[in-house]
Amino acid sequence: MTTLFPALEILNFQPLISKDSYFELVIQFDQPGSHLKFKFGEINYHENSNVKNVILNAGKKEDISLELWRKLGGFFAKSLRSHNAYFLFISKDVIDQFDRREIITFFEGFFLGNYSFEYFKQDTLPEKINIVIDNNDNSLKRDLEKKQLTCSLINYAREIGQLPGNIINPPSLAEICSQLAENYKLNIQILDENELNKIGANGILSVGKGSSAQPRMIILEYQGHYNPTENPVVLVGKAITFDTGGYSIKSVDGIKGMKFDKMGGITVLGTLLAASILKLPINVVGIICAAENMISQDAYRPDDIIRTLSGKTVEILSTDAEGRLVLADGLTYAQLKYQAKCIIDFATLTGGIVTALGKIRAGLFSNNDQLSNQLYISGENTFERLWRMPLDDDYFEFIKGDDADLKNAGGKEGHPIMGGIFLKQFINSDVPWAHIDIAGAAISPKAEHYQPKGANGFGIRLMIDFLTAI
Repeated sequence: MTTLFPALEILNFQPLISKDSYFELVIQFDQPGSHLKFKFGEINYHENSNVKNVILNAGKKEDISLELWRKLGGFFAKSLRSHNAYFLFISKDVIDQFDRREIITFFEGFFLGNYSFEYFKQDTLPEKINIVIDNNDNSLKRDLEKKQLTCSLINYAREIGQLPGNIINPPSLAEICSQLAENYKLNIQILDENELNKIGANGILSVGKGSSAQPRMIILEYQGHYNPTENPVVLVGKAITFDTGGYSIKSVDGIKGMKFDKMGGITVLGTLLAASILKLPINVVGIICAAENMISQDAYRPDDIIRTLSGKTVEILSTDAEGRLVLADGLTYAQLKYQAKCIIDFATLTGGIVTALGKIRAGLFSNNDQLSNQLYISGENTFERLWRMPLDDDYFEFIKGDDADLKNAGGKEGHPIMGGIFLKQFINSDVPWAHIDIAGAAISPKAEHYQPKGANGFGIRLMIDFLTAI
C-alpha cells in the first residue's frame, strides 16, 4: 500500500498494424426518424473473420452531457472486462468525431470505471487493458496521460478507503502517509498521542483514547507556488478508521460500514497526492485527524467535559458525535500554524445530511460566499456536486453548553446543521472556511458506471478543479 495503485490500462498512441486481437470502438447515436432504438450505454460486440467491433450507444446526440460521457466510459470499461476483451483500438475517425473535452471525460470515466476492489481476493490480479489510439496530437496525448494518472491516484484512495479497521488504524494510516510523503515529495509531520497531549488537543485524544491504536494528527505540506511563503489552502479531514459510536453505541445495522468513517481524511490525502503529481502551482496543507472510536475502560463517556486545543470546553452528550471533536482540534491547529488562504474540511459527519440530500450531493457549509460559490462551481464541473446549507447564528442555541462552552450534540432537529454550527465555533471570523459533509456522497451503495461499490474517492476531482481555478 505504499505506492500509488497502478493504472490498469496500457495507452499507446499509434496506428494499429494488426487488428487480429483488437476490438475497434464504434460510438453511435440514435438516428432521428429511425425505429431502431438503443438504450443509453448499451454495448454490442460484433465479430466475424474480417472485423471485430464493439459498438457503444450514446443515445440522443442532443441529450449527451459531459457527465453522460463520463458514465459511458465507465459502462464501457466494465463491459470490456466482463467480456474478457483486453485489446481495444480507437481510430482517428472516432477521436476526430468529438470535442476534446468529451474524449478526455470519456476516458476519465473509463479509467475510474475499470477499478474494482480486489485486495483480499486470491488469483484475481486484473489483466491490463491494452488501448491503441490512432492519434498524433501530442497535446491530447499529454492530457489523456495526465487524466490516467489522476484517476490512478483516485483509485488508490478508493483502495485505502475500502480497507477495514483491522488493516487501517491511526498508526498504520500515519505510516502509509509517511511513506507516500517520502515518495511524492511532501513534507510531513505526525503528532502521536504524547505530542497531542503536550499541546492540549483533547478533542482528538478523547475520541481515540478508548482504542489500543492511539490517535494521530498527520500534517502534509505541498509547496507548488514559486513563493514558499505564499499562504496555503489548508484542508482538514476526519479519519475515524472505525466508529463504534463509543458508549453511545451504534445499532447492529448502523455499525456496518463504519470503516468508511475515514473518507474525509482520505479525500485530503488524495488531494495532496494529486497536487504533487500534477505539479499544481499552489501551496496546499493537509491535516488528517485520525482516531478509532472504541469502547474500553479508557474510553470517553457521555457527561464528560473536555477542553479542546482551542481552549473551548465541550460537554459530551453523545460519544457518537465524535467527528466534530477531532475536527475542532484539526481546525484550531490549522489556524495556529498557518496563515491560510482558506480552510476546507471534509468529513463523513452526519447521517442527517444523507436524510437531507441523499447520496446525490454533499452538504456545503461556509462562512464565505466567494469560497462557497467557487466550490459549488467545481462540484458542478466534476459532477461531485454540493448543496449549500444554512449556518444562521440562531442555530447556535442548539449546541450552547449548560456546564461547558458547547455541547457536542443538539438533538434531531437540523441534525447536519448542528455539526456545521459546532465547527464554526472553532473558526476565526476573518478566515474563509467551508465544511463539506460527505457522509452520503463518499460511499456508493452499488457498483455502477464509473463508481465502485463502497469507497468512491469523492471530493478529489472536485478539489483538483478548485485548486486549479483559484
